[in-house]
Amino acid sequence: MIFKKKVVKRILFALIFVLVVIQFIPVDRTNPPVIREPDWDSPKTRGFAVRACFDCHSNQTIWPIYAYIAPISWLVASDVSEAREKLNMSEWKPGDGKKAAKEFRIGDMPVIYYKWMHPKSWLNKKEKEEFLKGLIATFGEEKKEK
Repeated sequence: MIFKKKVVKRILFALIFVLVVIQFIPVDRTNPPVIREPDWDSPKTRGFAVRACFDCHSNQTIWPIYAYIAPISWLVASDVSEAREKLNMSEWKPGDGKKAAKEFRIGDMPVIYYKWMHPKSWLNKKEKEEFLKGLIATFGEEKKEK
């Protein structure tokens, strides 16, 4: 019995030690300067994008408190980096964003775990319809393959 308590204490101490040490592993949470935003069709479309997309798909990320706690910080930083590579609305180039309407329409964006952690990103049915129209007007649509 005493042996089991010692083992449990050592395991717990080791776990706490590892959790403390990993906090010192650097994570890139920079927000580079905004170079160019898309030519939004309306301020309303941009507002929906800010609400539902900008935290990952722009250089204007608002880093939540959990983005500073490892190992969650690693996932958040990785997700933002990957999202910026796919579409960055702060470094927009003509022709970018053709997939945005499709990804939004089929429900792939924003990802569900982002929406759980950011209730403000949820759009009601009317807002979704308006945002989809705005995305198409701003970016166009990906050509459908036959």
